Amino acid sequence: MKSWNLSEWKRLSDDLHADCRIFDIRKRKFHRASDQKEGDFFVLDTNDWAIVLAVTKNEEIVLVRQFRFGTEEFSLEPPGGVIDKGESPVLAGERELQEETGYTGKTSLLIGSVFPNSAIMSNRCHFLLVNDVEKTSATSFDPHEELETVLVPLSEIKDLVKKGDITHSIALNGIFHLLLHLGL
Repeated sequence: MKSWNLSEWKRLSDDLHADCRIFDIRKRKFHRASDQKEGDFFVLDTNDWAIVLAVTKNEEIVLVRQFRFGTEEFSLEPPGGVIDKGESPVLAGERELQEETGYTGKTSLLIGSVFPNSAIMSNRCHFLLVNDVEKTSATSFDPHEELETVLVPLSEIKDLVKKGDITHSIALNGIFHLLLHLGL
């Protein structure tokens, strides 16, 4: 929904400020014509992400527990990860689910997408629902990953959120999209 009272900003320049392996920091200069204001803004430029809401035949959601370096704490969240250049969100989500948990499913459906933090990030996060998942293979972690797979009855997911057991904001957003999709 566009607000007719706000002026858009036009990008004047876009320079690489830092290459941080999994994201670039871009320094962008913008100009607002309505009042001639200009400013430099820093943006984290990274690939899109896929988060997988995987549900078993027994109506359990597949979550992972892993150490997060930003908070220096363990986090309980749906599996997911980076979408490789040219890869579809569905294929990336299915790949991440299998790599992180060893689970695969019968059907996959995109149920939403969001901008993780549009103030400073350029990417989108896509939410993938995978139904009737079952353990079909061993895990295949990235070099710095160590994850524990946790099956939670779907009926208990709201309680985990209320108790503060799930605090990762993108995980919460994915769970919200899942609950909306299921009409819960």
